[in-house]
Amino acid sequence: MKKNIGLNVKLPKKECNDVHCPFCGKLSVRGKLFDGKITGDKAKQTITLQKEAPVYFSKFKRYARSTNTIHAHVPECIDVSIGDHVLAAECRPIAKSVSYVVVEVKE
Repeated sequence: MKKNIGLNVKLPKKECNDVHCPFCGKLSVRGKLFDGKITGDKAKQTITLQKEAPVYFSKFKRYARSTNTIHAHVPECIDVSIGDHVLAAECRPIAKSVSYVVVEVKE
């Protein structure tokens, strides 16, 4: 049974038994959304996401590239690979460095 998580995202097609799934489990999402590209998937059910954003330096009147990297949990019902563009939502801490969960794979 998939539930509505309160975000305007597509529901996954597969069912899963993951406790840390916002659609099939009991994990609630709140707070920030992180839109980024997957740069690593070596850990079990965890990926690293990277987002690039321009930062303006008024002293030099120039823009510079800034990158943010986070770790996110991947539920069993969502299939991802390196290079995919995904949307991650903030949740309660799942592990020491994991406080986001993937909710949608963007095309």
